[in-house]
Amino acid sequence: MNFKLLGSILLVIGTSIGAGMLALPIANAQLGFSGALILLVICWLIMTSGAFLLLEVNLWMPMNSNLNTMARNTIGAGGQIISWLAFLLLLYSLLSAYIGGGSDLLHNLLTLAGITVPMSVAAILFTVIFGSVVYFGIRSVDYVNRGLMLVKFAAYLIVVLLLMPLINPQHLMTGHLLQVPAATAITVTITSFGFGTIVPSLRIYFGNDVKSLKKAIFIGSLIPLFCYIAWDMVIMGVLPLDSLRELLNSENSTSGLVNGLNAAASSHSIHFLVQLFTSICVLTSFLGVSLCLTDFWADALQLEKKGMNSLIVTLATFFPPLIIVLFSPGIFVGALKYAGIYCIVLLVFLPSWMVLAGRRKHQEISHFTMPLGKLLPFVLMVLSVLMVGQALL
Repeated sequence: MNFKLLGSILLVIGTSIGAGMLALPIANAQLGFSGALILLVICWLIMTSGAFLLLEVNLWMPMNSNLNTMARNTIGAGGQIISWLAFLLLLYSLLSAYIGGGSDLLHNLLTLAGITVPMSVAAILFTVIFGSVVYFGIRSVDYVNRGLMLVKFAAYLIVVLLLMPLINPQHLMTGHLLQVPAATAITVTITSFGFGTIVPSLRIYFGNDVKSLKKAIFIGSLIPLFCYIAWDMVIMGVLPLDSLRELLNSENSTSGLVNGLNAAASSHSIHFLVQLFTSICVLTSFLGVSLCLTDFWADALQLEKKGMNSLIVTLATFFPPLIIVLFSPGIFVGALKYAGIYCIVLLVFLPSWMVLAGRRKHQEISHFTMPLGKLLPFVLMVLSVLMVGQALL
């Protein structure tokens, strides 16, 4: 069995399936289940195509090249600046959210153990403990992620199976496809497939083994799609549309969803398993996003991740979001609504632009070329502009 490929698939899944998964049925509730299903498939196709375009461009570059180098060598300084801004806005906002959520979970665990510490200390402890895993590189992240993913999948499957008998078919028939809060539905769903940032890191792991890279991306993206479909089905089938609408405008939508499921199932085990699932989602997403950001800084600063250089890269990754969480808790909550916009720009618009600009120049050394010629990247660029415009309305 190819454990290296398995670990890479799990990294893609872990980067995709994060704590934001709980927001999917809330954001897509007004679409109804059939509408949510259509949106999920469309967003999966768009984001997976974008990831393969990223792979095509990355394979033109020397090993260890990240988005910064890719943009500079294909679309010049303007594209490089857009890449920097979109990447940093996306990953730092996500990382701030994960540190905030992770420190809250750690604080609760310590409290249950009889250890009382301030939230600031819990934030520092969370960052140091799990940041250390990232400090030791992709192999370390891979091994830790495998264990977390096994527990996460087990918790997810048990929750879905326990909720299946409680589904009310009438609930799945509600919703209106044309009456959807576009900004929320599109951005949350797009963000749920934001695994493309890890493609350059996978290239470091596999080198020019295109077959393994393609398998890791395709299988790793397909599994979250099925997980999201099943998750939307059980949540929308158990909770009525009105309850999900209320959660959409609630400041405590995640805990409200957990409590709603607990009340509907009248089971403390459901509550525990959903809490466990959410906690591990935070950790796996934290590891995946952190790994991407360390590789980005190593490429941007032209530093090999060894010794003191690795410490510099690690500090550049974790210090800004930690400071934000310590001194301005909750400041990125509003910004997370726009994470999908950053995903569209970074993982759909830019890869399409880079392919259109660089394919002719690099075609002689190309290890992999996406089909449909210029049509696919052109269509994706147009779609990305339309989605960003719709999300901003």
